[in-house]
Amino acid sequence: MNKITKCSIVFAAAALVCLSCAMTPVTPADRLLDCLKASADAGKILYGHQDDLCYGHSWCVEDPANDPLERSDVKEVCGKYPAVLGLELGEIELGGEKSLDAVPFELIRRSALKQVERGGVVTFSWHPRNPLTGDSAWDTSSDKAVASILEGGENHAKFMGWLQILGDFFDTLRDADGKLIPFIFRPWHENTGSWFWWGQKLCTREQYIALWQMTFDYLEKERGFDNILWCFSPNMDVDAKGYMERYPGDGIIDILGFDAYTQQTDEAGAPAACRKFRKELTWSLKFLTRLGKEHGKVIALSETGLEGFGYPTWWMDALYPAIKDYPIAYVLTWRNAWDKPEHFFGPWKGFKYEEDFKNFADQEQIVLL
Repeated sequence: MNKITKCSIVFAAAALVCLSCAMTPVTPADRLLDCLKASADAGKILYGHQDDLCYGHSWCVEDPANDPLERSDVKEVCGKYPAVLGLELGEIELGGEKSLDAVPFELIRRSALKQVERGGVVTFSWHPRNPLTGDSAWDTSSDKAVASILEGGENHAKFMGWLQILGDFFDTLRDADGKLIPFIFRPWHENTGSWFWWGQKLCTREQYIALWQMTFDYLEKERGFDNILWCFSPNMDVDAKGYMERYPGDGIIDILGFDAYTQQTDEAGAPAACRKFRKELTWSLKFLTRLGKEHGKVIALSETGLEGFGYPTWWMDALYPAIKDYPIAYVLTWRNAWDKPEHFFGPWKGFKYEEDFKNFADQEQIVLL
């Protein structure tokens, strides 16, 4: 980046320069946000894949500290790396060496740095354990978990310790010059459902917003991180009113996103499921576009996919037609689990429907590295 007169991220293969501006924005987060805005304004959509440099459909990095991080399921199919890399930090709060997906945090750290070095974007999700029960993020056995970590709650000190560990990790995300890299952080997602301990039926509106405020205040105000963009991402099962009902506020959120998956089905039912997905996604993107304009926010499809791809042209018949007419900055498909052959949401070399992804990646509107 030119640090004096302009800021630009160049996605080399697409020759996309995101922004030229008269004055350098104040923070790394500002620079990244301006680039995402410029990309969306130019009608470009950055393609992302979860954990793409850490493992793939039939492989995983075995030397976290030294692997060159050159392998990628996406690259092996279309010759380019994803422009956005999603990474998961669940269980970092426990102080261990690996995430809930058994990925070493050192590998996650190095993958984030490599992605930015290549000119790409990084987004982190976080599924911390239930602070009340000690079970997974999916433990919804009590509706007191969020209340227990807010100020005055029995687990408030514990949770603040978790935030300290998270902040310590964020402080290691520095480039060769020792400067913090910009990234997107997407905690407390899919809140309009009730499958996480922070979900709709597990806490009040006020408690959920207070959880966001507490997280933001610690990382932004107490720790002073100025390199984080904050993404709000309910799941795609609500209207505009339902989407905004627990919105943390314009003072916190930079990106309005949502998570939207095609319903799993057998191959016989896949065409109908894909038509339904396309219709619902198009409807949701209409109101998300309006909300983005009203609140001055970038919009994104923060998670999507069809597990196992029982439909041969999901990319070009379901996903692309639904997103192509809307100013989303990026779309991220979920992970290809190396240890679960049936659990994949992105392309991989040798899959019988990989040609459909190549067609998607070849669209002028879709940007990869």
